[in-house]
Amino acid sequence: MTEDYSLTTHDVTVSVRSFYLEDQSKPEEGRFVWAYRIRIENVGREKVKLLHRTWEITDARGRTQRVHGPGVVGEQPLLEPGGSFEYTSGTPLETPSGFMVGKYHMIAPDSGENFDVAIPAFSLDSPHQGGRVH
Repeated sequence: MTEDYSLTTHDVTVSVRSFYLEDQSKPEEGRFVWAYRIRIENVGREKVKLLHRTWEITDARGRTQRVHGPGVVGEQPLLEPGGSFEYTSGTPLETPSGFMVGKYHMIAPDSGENFDVAIPAFSLDSPHQGGRVH
């Protein structure tokens, strides 16, 4: 069972849970795949819109890949106060463990304020590692 990671920045709470995908992984070929489920919740009093995302994905050898792009899963969700958006995505690694951390680049449309929301660091752990290292 994986644990939940949660963090609130600028009245936006981001919760993450990762899952190792045994059926898509090929450990003998150095391919380990995870899915992660993210919930973004607006706990403030202003509408907020997710514009871009930035990820840092680090494997067990310390190699970091940076990913930046518009929205998430092809969407740029607008969250009303009390509203939330959930999505599932995934990532492969060449090692049996690693971690991800990132941020969402947001705007409050009514005020025009741009701000970043932290995505909490979360572990990518598989049953193929010697011991839990994250």
